[in-house]
Amino acid sequence: MQRDLQYLHEMGISAWQIREPTLFPDYHANLISLPESCKLLLIAEKNPQQHEAWLFAKVLASMKLTPEQAVFLPVAALELLSEHQLTWCWFSGVQVTPLTGVRTLSSISLSEMRESSDSRRHLWQQICAYER
Repeated sequence: MQRDLQYLHEMGISAWQIREPTLFPDYHANLISLPESCKLLLIAEKNPQQHEAWLFAKVLASMKLTPEQAVFLPVAALELLSEHQLTWCWFSGVQVTPLTGVRTLSSISLSEMRESSDSRRHLWQQICAYER
């Protein structure tokens, strides 16, 4: 098991879910702790790269946040989230699972959003609705 964990670490996989937990009776999932500086959690299928990362940074800036204040998590890892200090949770291209006490944003995926000014406007309207 330790060797398997090492392989996952080497591949950059920090969160996973066992499909058949009954096969591993001694396994207990580790909870994911976010840094205290994290104010926005991006839940999406994949971590933003290149143009998507640029768009993500622009949205963060409009919210007066920096990339250092945001963390990406895949959908499957959401259930492993421990206590947090989040202000925002943005579900990009995935089904929304609201977190108690956290402002929730929902949009199409960042890659699709690049090409759609209507979707960017809709996201902006969601952000502004919380500031009223």
